[in-house]
Amino acid sequence: MSQYSKDVDAVAALRDANGSAWAAINPEHAARMRAQNRFHTGLDIAKYTAKIMREDMAAYDKDSSQYTQSLGCWHGFIGQQKAISVKKHFGSLKKSYLYLSGWMVAALRSEFGPLPDQSMHEKTTVPSLIEELYTFLKQADAWELNHYFRDLEEAKEAGDEVAAKKAQEKIDNFETHVIPIIADIDAGFGNEEATYLLAKKMIEAGACAIQIENQVSDVKQCGHQDGKVTVPHASFLAKINAVRYAFLELGVDDGIIVARTDSLGAGLTQQIAVSNEPGDLGDQYNSYLDGEEITDPSEINASDVVIKQNGKLVRLNRLSSGLFEFKKGTGEDRVVLDCITSLKNGADLLWIETSTPNVAHIASMVDRIREEVPDAKLVYNNSPSFNWTLNFRQQVFDAWKDEGKDVSAYDRAQLMSPEYDDTELARVADEWTRDFQKEGAAKAGIFHHLITLPTYHTAALSTDQLAKGYFGDLGMLAYVEGVQRAEIREGIATVKHQDMAGSNIGDDHKEFFSRENALKAGGKSNTMNQFG
Repeated sequence: MSQYSKDVDAVAALRDANGSAWAAINPEHAARMRAQNRFHTGLDIAKYTAKIMREDMAAYDKDSSQYTQSLGCWHGFIGQQKAISVKKHFGSLKKSYLYLSGWMVAALRSEFGPLPDQSMHEKTTVPSLIEELYTFLKQADAWELNHYFRDLEEAKEAGDEVAAKKAQEKIDNFETHVIPIIADIDAGFGNEEATYLLAKKMIEAGACAIQIENQVSDVKQCGHQDGKVTVPHASFLAKINAVRYAFLELGVDDGIIVARTDSLGAGLTQQIAVSNEPGDLGDQYNSYLDGEEITDPSEINASDVVIKQNGKLVRLNRLSSGLFEFKKGTGEDRVVLDCITSLKNGADLLWIETSTPNVAHIASMVDRIREEVPDAKLVYNNSPSFNWTLNFRQQVFDAWKDEGKDVSAYDRAQLMSPEYDDTELARVADEWTRDFQKEGAAKAGIFHHLITLPTYHTAALSTDQLAKGYFGDLGMLAYVEGVQRAEIREGIATVKHQDMAGSNIGDDHKEFFSRENALKAGGKSNTMNQFG
């Protein structure tokens, strides 16, 4: 017996137990409302989605072709439509998540207006957006199920048993739009207590996976900008512990922590790590600090900072800002140490912020990490900050050159030029781009591929195209041809925007509550009927 049928029976029993006072209650309507509102709290969602992610991680460990994907969303409607679209085109949302980008929260959701990705936005905006995303995803459940229930009622009224059975099967086998969200907590927005408090809010809103980075919180930079400053491992591990405690306090025992390292592009640190003995974690962190060996204590000036590296006294290079420099060329070594340390101290997944999308480069670091932690898995940022076209054309160019192939027809520095768009090199580069996620999953341990800021760019592009035509010679045809007709031809549900916003759900509820007295919006005069 399906959950819906069980709920019909349970409500019927309640109605009968309450006698005539409940005579107006229709058990099928009440059970229908229960089905359309499966998740009542954010913690319900966090527990449900954490289980999904854990199962997906185990599946990936057995078969690297079973990687997962997500798109970054900055509004509940965007996340909802992404989920609806994936389900429409592929029949299921399995292995499909959402990503909540701190960059997009800063750029699009702050009360200060557009901000750079430097943790200057209100930290409460992050859990608010998580809650908003799940509100829209739950509404997508109610919207889709509402159509199935309407089909079921119409089939029953028409005496069509075949159609009724088909509608009932869709209800019984319904797959929710509520999917995991990997949520960006930046560098924790403060000390470890601040990280814990914000993590709790995010988990209570529904987050099952929290991504945290090893930058200094108060000088945090976007991962693809200059000026990044990292913290010693002890400081970062304290914040990982804070997030784990938040999960455990709220009963999300299998919550996921994604530990991000920005060390590949970070040349600075704010602190010297505490070291108690040679070779410990603090000593390893400090071994990468740049400086000048001194042999005579009289060479030490009053403001110098001197440490012992490999048994030698070294005066560290300190900038006028008080920050210390790392040795050039140590980024990959620091990344490997960061990742191994994080996985051995509570993190579940890794995030390595790179400057280019290169599978071989990522794999070279992951192979070293897996020598210590064999099941290490990555979340990877397929970032719009990369010039994907140029990067992959240059990768193909370099590969061909190494193979001895003639590349004299191409100017490596100008490969972004449109004149190369129809060349063999461009075609091969596009194939490499297409296969990047599959290759990354198989060769570089990438469990989850995400695009951080896709809908930021799609919104700008589609608006530009509409404005170009509408305010130009096309006028209203720009909207009709470029938007509405395309929606109709592609079967995009938003063409019936009243329905998408819940008008039909509201009409049905009015009928439940007021019966024949219901004043409904979806009658013959509703222009939505023009869309069939």
